[in-house]
Amino acid sequence: MISYREEKTALFIDGSNLYAAARALGFDIDYKKLLGYFSQKGRLLRAFYYTALVEDAEYSPIRPLIDWLDYNGYTMVTKPTKEFTDSSGRRKVKGNMDIELAIDVMEMAEHVDHIVLFSGDGDFRRLVEAVQRKGVRVSVVSTVRSSPPMVADELRRQADSFIELMDIEGEIARQHQGPRRDDRQERFAGPDDFDDEDGEDEAEVIFQDRTGGRR
Repeated sequence: MISYREEKTALFIDGSNLYAAARALGFDIDYKKLLGYFSQKGRLLRAFYYTALVEDAEYSPIRPLIDWLDYNGYTMVTKPTKEFTDSSGRRKVKGNMDIELAIDVMEMAEHVDHIVLFSGDGDFRRLVEAVQRKGVRVSVVSTVRSSPPMVADELRRQADSFIELMDIEGEIARQHQGPRRDDRQERFAGPDDFDDEDGEDEAEVIFQDRTGGRR
């Protein structure tokens, strides 16, 4: 990644997309390390994290992660999921955060030099193009080394630079010490449980135990 020490930078993390990409590569994100890594690359002004929450659930598996991030340098953007039943009678939950992320990117574009987008969603191509016209440099973080690739080709082509997630694994991966207990395993909502507004499967409610730091 090309970086400039005096460049004002903001991170925009599509939570479910980054989780799925790291999971496809076989590692977990250490969010304390991630923040430190990008803080060294420039003047980090904000780090936004986007995810939807099932608020009426007795226990939300992602809540410990949300609380940790909120206390440790991240700006959390959440909204309740919407539940519905499809034509086959299956329970579905919608939790798309694309609009919230796009609005925040456009607002922050007036105040930063570099935007780092953690997502492979091709729907963001036009958003990237729009902020580039404002003179802002955009880097996209995702992976092409999973099968299938997690990043849309059109988004990768539009970005000023593409950061392969596997290439920075050593800088941002969580180190596991000893065997995991069952109650600390990551939980992942399957494709039958979550859909985004475009009908594509989306696992928004996730849990990654710990984040490399303690409150």
